[in-house]
Amino acid sequence: MSEVLVGILGFLCIVAIVATLFQSKTLPSIAFIVFPSILAIILVLGGYYTLPDIAKLIKGGFNSTGPTAALFVFSVLYFGIMTDAGMFDVIIDKLMKLVGDNVIGVTVMTTVIALIGHLDGGGASTFCIVVPAMLPVYKKMHMRPTTLLRVSVLAMGVLNLMPWAGPTMRAASVLEMDPSSLWRTLLPVQAFGIVLSLAHAVLAGVQEQRRGAGLNGRLAQEEGEVVVETSAEDAAQKNDLARPKLFWVNLGITLVVIFLLIFLGQDKYDYPGYFPFMLGVAAALIVNYGMSANMHKKLINLHAAPALMMCSTLMGAAVLMGVLVKSVTVDGEEVASVVTCMSEIIQMILPAFLGRHLPIVIGILSVPLALAFDTDSYFYGMLPVMIGIGEGFGVAALPVAVAMVVCRNCATFISPMVPATLLGVGLAEVDIKDHIKASFGYVWAFSIICMIFAVIFGIMPL
Repeated sequence: MSEVLVGILGFLCIVAIVATLFQSKTLPSIAFIVFPSILAIILVLGGYYTLPDIAKLIKGGFNSTGPTAALFVFSVLYFGIMTDAGMFDVIIDKLMKLVGDNVIGVTVMTTVIALIGHLDGGGASTFCIVVPAMLPVYKKMHMRPTTLLRVSVLAMGVLNLMPWAGPTMRAASVLEMDPSSLWRTLLPVQAFGIVLSLAHAVLAGVQEQRRGAGLNGRLAQEEGEVVVETSAEDAAQKNDLARPKLFWVNLGITLVVIFLLIFLGQDKYDYPGYFPFMLGVAAALIVNYGMSANMHKKLINLHAAPALMMCSTLMGAAVLMGVLVKSVTVDGEEVASVVTCMSEIIQMILPAFLGRHLPIVIGILSVPLALAFDTDSYFYGMLPVMIGIGEGFGVAALPVAVAMVVCRNCATFISPMVPATLLGVGLAEVDIKDHIKASFGYVWAFSIICMIFAVIFGIMPL
């Protein structure tokens, strides 16, 4: 089986997954399992892989998504317990007094929190900070959680240009240059992007106002939107679990968890992100509800359903990541991964007359391609290929890398190939198809505007 055919099958697999999810035919976890498995069977029958090869690929995929799944389970439990204990009720009341009925203030505040939260460059940790803090406010003000995600991911995409963030570090390693040097080139675009993300937050707030959002506004009954009334029994149970007198203690525990999440995540310590939340869950249960196995079991059972649902999605994504992204070595030679074959097809079909304008072409296509490529395969697989193409047309490597970093970063957290995206939509209680639908157009426009800025100021050649 040729690599061209393998690449074509890879694109068909991605199209099938996206089409199935957008038409609400099944759950993401099922789509992530079924279509890559069908692709794997075809690749085995075609002689490209063996059955043991597929086993290695899937195990490799689990190594990528397993830590995120653990992070999700314990972060959901932690924030669920703190919600039951009433910590967020106090915070929400303070926020509501600060912004009042100002919907625009809420969206701008969301952007600011996301910008600050993403200083460490970790998408999963940022979602864990932003979404649990702001989602109750959005619900109380009848604002859509898809707006919360859209505002957050655009701000996170801009901060993802920091030299210690994954995309910049990967691109710098391919270019064999210091990440800080690459970041200094990107700094004007990042500054512009921060301003643009704040402007987008204002726009998002205006849009929410027009549909009737607000503390005392009308709740727009849109197609597919369901309003769930809280029963008296649920309210009574919540009051029974509330620990308002322990607010400052719970807030202190939360700040310690976030500090550990950032501090222990540094390269010199390299602790897994889920460990601080594991400690947090234990501390939250013992401090708020004492040493009672029955009470601890009750609290965990209350939040088991959403944790299990999202964990199954991440486990399904492990199959997708393994079959498409991972590679195996046979007789000392690495067999090209499906994603590598896909990138080679892009190289083949790129019209020669566009070669001289390669950075612009890459900039325009980066957001759609982000849906099909994970961060590693995009930068370690596609970037070297694109640099090679550019060299043939006299285009330097740096502008190609700048185009791929700047424009792709905007779309990092709408890609189903990025585990942190699945964590974010799970915390926000949003289907990934709804997140992509609500964000894709804005993210693409945001990306192109940043690219135009880079062209105007000479950071990217026309």
